[in-house]
Amino acid sequence: MSTASLAASNQDAAVRMDRLFLGLALGSTAILIALVLLDHQPLSAMLILGGFGLGIAFLKAEFSYTASWRRFLTRGEAGGLLGGLIVIAICALAVVPVAALMPKFGGAIAPIGPSLVVGAFVFGIGMQLANGCGSGTLYTVGGGSGRMLITLLFFVIGSVFGSLLLPALLSLGGADPVLASDYLGPWGGLAATLVSIAMAAALIIAVARSRDANFVPSRNYMIGGVIIGLLCVVVFAAGGHPWSVTFGYTVWGAKAATALGFDLSHSAFWQWPGPKRALVESVLSDTSSLTDFGMLFGAMAAAAASKPFAMAAWPPAKSLLAAGIGGLLMGCGARLGFGCNIGAFVGGVASGSLHGWIWFLAALPGCLIGIRLRPLFGLSRE
Repeated sequence: MSTASLAASNQDAAVRMDRLFLGLALGSTAILIALVLLDHQPLSAMLILGGFGLGIAFLKAEFSYTASWRRFLTRGEAGGLLGGLIVIAICALAVVPVAALMPKFGGAIAPIGPSLVVGAFVFGIGMQLANGCGSGTLYTVGGGSGRMLITLLFFVIGSVFGSLLLPALLSLGGADPVLASDYLGPWGGLAATLVSIAMAAALIIAVARSRDANFVPSRNYMIGGVIIGLLCVVVFAAGGHPWSVTFGYTVWGAKAATALGFDLSHSAFWQWPGPKRALVESVLSDTSSLTDFGMLFGAMAAAAASKPFAMAAWPPAKSLLAAGIGGLLMGCGARLGFGCNIGAFVGGVASGSLHGWIWFLAALPGCLIGIRLRPLFGLSRE
């Protein structure tokens, strides 16, 4: 390559790289890590770095739960769904036995009842209108999407409303959590969990074949699924529980509401030990928030390193309306359903908890409704 060609290539690379936002992402991450290390929280630094890696992995692999579920429901394509199961299987290898054998670790477990089903169903509608889920909203905002910034704002608002409604739905009753390791021990529970994932994969492949659709995960979903699964294990090791996204949103919304003069401390949800502690302590002590911040800045760094940041035009008003409605529904649904597709589905199944599969089965019909509503907002059904 000639000197002139090399210089032109370097100039093109410089144009593609957005130094301002890359520096902002790296600098913000470094500040967060410094703050938690000064507070003698090395595991919190690990959570931030784990989230940072997740942001890069999701953005670079274009790993979308929302799009892959939509492609399965509309066309029968199953590669994306199977990529998601790779994440769960890798995560389960660590979560099920460790949570059963080591008291300081816990799985993602939840009761089975109306709140779980209603929350997952509502979340499914919202994720298709918003065109993103809990993790998808975060990494696309980090990647520079103005539309998903609207989704995130209303996601946070909806989460607070969901926290106020959750105790009422729980009062309707339901069954206690069902955890495989409680019945089969740590290794039997792991075996049962992996068998359930394999059975789900076989069923998904059968549906794809019946519709003459592709069921082989793309290279991005294969590699991305492995990397994301391993990073989920890192987050689990650092935080003591499976990766959670949306509780952080709820905490942000509650702190904003408190700053605006609303007193949430008398609400039943905010009197429970975990939420009560999160409401009064710094967001830097909330494991979900730390991972969220890391993911946001990781995606921003990955996006800024390859192109000018946030240069896309804003979408039409109808699309922004769908983003807002979708965010509200996802926020409320995530709290009622004990998490999103990450905290409830991925974390739940990877913990060997029955509620994870029930969440998935309740979210799918919600997705179908959301898909049917998309054209009303100028969005494609596929």
